[in-house]
Amino acid sequence: MGKPDPALLDSARFPFSCRIEPRFSDLDTNMHINNVALMGILEEARVRFHRASGYHQALGSASSMLVSLQVDYLGEGFYPQPLDVSVAADQIGRSSHALLQLARQDERTVAFSRATVVLTRDGKPEPLPDSYRDSVAPWMLRT
Repeated sequence: MGKPDPALLDSARFPFSCRIEPRFSDLDTNMHINNVALMGILEEARVRFHRASGYHQALGSASSMLVSLQVDYLGEGFYPQPLDVSVAADQIGRSSHALLQLARQDERTVAFSRATVVLTRDGKPEPLPDSYRDSVAPWMLRT
């Protein structure tokens, strides 16, 4: 598998960014942030993005589920420097939306990720609320 399109590695295209500090326990035997810990950091950034974008408020009594996650590990991450994780909505479907994420540390790209999240109710896909569809434009990947 090749690297992602270089245009997707430009943090200026992402409308949301947060800083997450790794823990010492996130290190592997080579003293790098391990792959599993990095997945947790990406998850935390998705949760923060959803809160900021109004997705959580739009859910009502429905819930959401991560159904697909692809992570391209592009560089080494180290402790204790924080990771700057940028997030953008990329595709909005009937009941799902795709998120792109870029993790950088000290101006170096560490990882790029694509995630698909599905809105569910009683274990079945549920259409995304119009309130979310109407408000997601500023949270989309910038051209």
